[in-house]
Amino acid sequence: MGAGAWGTALAQALASDGTPVILWARETDVAHAIRTSGENPRFLPGVRLSPALSATDRLEDLAKAALWLVAVPAQHLGAVLAQAPLGHRPHLVLCAKGIEAGTGRLMTEVAEVQAPGCRLAVLSGPSFAADVAHGRPTAVTLAARSLADAETLARRLARPHLRPYLSDDPVGAQVGGAVKNVLAIACGIVVGADLGESARAALVARGFAEMTRFAVARGGRAATVAGLSGLGDLVLTCSSPRSRNMALGIALGQGRCVADALAGLPTVAEGVSTAPVLVAEARRLRVEMPIAEAVADLLQGRIGVSDAMARLLARPLRREDEG
Repeated sequence: MGAGAWGTALAQALASDGTPVILWARETDVAHAIRTSGENPRFLPGVRLSPALSATDRLEDLAKAALWLVAVPAQHLGAVLAQAPLGHRPHLVLCAKGIEAGTGRLMTEVAEVQAPGCRLAVLSGPSFAADVAHGRPTAVTLAARSLADAETLARRLARPHLRPYLSDDPVGAQVGGAVKNVLAIACGIVVGADLGESARAALVARGFAEMTRFAVARGGRAATVAGLSGLGDLVLTCSSPRSRNMALGIALGQGRCVADALAGLPTVAEGVSTAPVLVAEARRLRVEMPIAEAVADLLQGRIGVSDAMARLLARPLRREDEG
């Protein structure tokens, strides 16, 4: 559900062994292109899609599917589920990474309102769409409230090149996926401003500490964040400009304004929407997140790159394990 790069890559991975998969696209032209050319030239060019994958732009075509992988952007999840044919209560695997702007809700909390009665799970972890679509080895976290549910889903979703690890901590898995997008913007800024690899390493480590504090305060577990859905995804997105969020940060670090930097991206950088609501939630929970705060202020034009770095470096000296 969702024919962007990530949704298309997941559909391709699952259809690669001949399993029939329906891919729903919001855009009629994307669905048409997939049906007629066997590729998604707008969002995942150069990947030949399996003939077992069929594309549609009609939500009603999903009405009989028992298992949905929901890969629409985080800020559109609620609106899409509100229109979806959910009467048969399919099992929903939520694949978007973010926090809903204006409400502070995680994706499972959005789905609980818009899809009552549906069983929910979360798929997250270090996974570039192109790698998954091309069949390169990828490991992810598959989290559900029940390990039995996660195990049942894993058996259906696992492929030779796609390995899900099980978790019963969907909150921790979601926090990792959402916070890493904001931290990837910060790492991109460090790279774009040529502040050095030492600064980037420090930012990753201190960002991970912020992520862990927030996850625990939100009801997740530190051990979950130390796995694929937190640290693993953070390492990936903070080390490659293939990450949309890092690419945005690089442009900002090089001196481009936010509007120009966003215009240069082919698809959504979820960290832009997540940063302000993450900071608001952290303040509500009394969790210190100075890196996230600096990113949010920079995106909203309140400070520049040099101001953000000066502010972070001027924080009071303290023990490392104190935050």
